[in-house]
Amino acid sequence: MAKTLLRALTVSRGPILALGAVGVVWGTFAAMVPVIKIQAQASDAAFGAALLGSAAGGMVAMYIAPKLSETLGRFVLPLLAGLSMVVLQLPIFAASTALLFPVMVALGMAVASLDINANLRISQLEERHGLHLMNLNHAMFSLCFGTAALFVAALRQSGWSIAQVLPLMGGVVLVLGLLTFEARDPVVPDTDEDGAHETPGLPWRPILLVALMLFVSFVGENAIESWSALFLERELGGAAGQGGFGPSTLGFTMATFRLLGHLGTQRLGEARVVLWSGVLGVIGALILSQAQTQPIALFGIAVTAIGMAVIVPTATSLLGKRVSRRHRSLAISRAWMLGFVGFFVGPSTIGFVSDHFGLRVAFLCVAGMLSVIIPAVLSLTRTRG
Repeated sequence: MAKTLLRALTVSRGPILALGAVGVVWGTFAAMVPVIKIQAQASDAAFGAALLGSAAGGMVAMYIAPKLSETLGRFVLPLLAGLSMVVLQLPIFAASTALLFPVMVALGMAVASLDINANLRISQLEERHGLHLMNLNHAMFSLCFGTAALFVAALRQSGWSIAQVLPLMGGVVLVLGLLTFEARDPVVPDTDEDGAHETPGLPWRPILLVALMLFVSFVGENAIESWSALFLERELGGAAGQGGFGPSTLGFTMATFRLLGHLGTQRLGEARVVLWSGVLGVIGALILSQAQTQPIALFGIAVTAIGMAVIVPTATSLLGKRVSRRHRSLAISRAWMLGFVGFFVGPSTIGFVSDHFGLRVAFLCVAGMLSVIIPAVLSLTRTRG
């Protein structure tokens, strides 16, 4: 077991550190949300709308990712990490809601580019080496996300300002980015097999069902990342900096259960793992919405994190087994293109609901959305591509 883990870490050194850098950026941002929101003088709805900027930037990043990876080769990860370090400094200058939107566009584009290109590299390495690397690499993201959120929470409690925190955390991102550099390309660039592009007869039913699972999972994960700090400090009266315990709890819990995800999937099978993950996600979001104290809220976040930890990689694997080989790559890419939207739509949707009904109702909506995973996976198990 230890030897296999060491080999996986060695093979995927570049992308695992790149996803670590992504985790540092978003963990830092999540813990700084209360400060950034006050600085921009934004209501919940306005802040949620500004977060849509990261959706716009992220979708552009998804569109150009394959060409960018092909053009930059082994330089793509360190260069995008450097760019992410730079854009992480931009919230310092977001003194209004109008300025916050373009800041989020730039942040979404740069960090999503790093994220997506790391995942492309992981997929290439899995195929070349015959290893399962996705859960391990995404565990690194969650670990760095949680560590960054907790560290930034401590800095805020010590009186550090946003102009001090972001340059420090940017330095961490830069160091991780430099370590992603490969002396030579570790994989051969992907090429289309048999000249296939848009294959007729693509099995859209399983694609859409998995896309739905990915969408609601991303909504739930990023909604808690972006709003749990504010919930702990504003709704539950936590001191400045204590809000960072929310996203850090999410990150650490997801990291742990992503590492355990491979074993669980082997024992129970993909469909059963996704089904019970959806159930736990719903229960956790319900607990969070009704929490009256910080410990109960953190418990709800942890239960939600356990549920959401393995849905994305496991649902992707489940789709791969439900479609034919000639459809597999195209089917997975289409599901991700549709599902990934939820990663950015979630925080803004929560902002609109919160502005009118409060964060408790917003987290109830998260529970309702996560419940959609249950009929989706049951339907998928009856589907053949």
